[in-house]
Amino acid sequence: MSAIKDLRDRRRKRLRFQLRAKGGLRPRLSVFRSSKHIYAQVIDDADGRTLAAASSVDATLRAALKTGADQDAAAAVGKLVAERALAAGVKEVVFDRGSYLYHGRVKALAEAAREGGLAF
Repeated sequence: MSAIKDLRDRRRKRLRFQLRAKGGLRPRLSVFRSSKHIYAQVIDDADGRTLAAASSVDATLRAALKTGADQDAAAAVGKLVAERALAAGVKEVVFDRGSYLYHGRVKALAEAAREGGLAF
């Protein structure tokens, strides 16, 4: 189990380094994926605060979703976080997938956020 955790930590550190180098001063769209839900935040690292957030736990999405752990839920969260980010005045972000591969739920969230108006 520790070997898997070590690989995830290395992947996360490598990605964060690349985001800092290439992202400039753009806010970061961070994704966390659990076994039951998916969460997304738009974070301004310069100020250290969250500008917008959405998750499959939100009351607005919970009633419409069958479960919080599928691609439909991820797409709904992506659209909602894009709406909230645009309302906060954020149009361009850097996508931080964390230690997760760009596949499945993470990919569905990213594509829905792009359709919602975020540029990355």
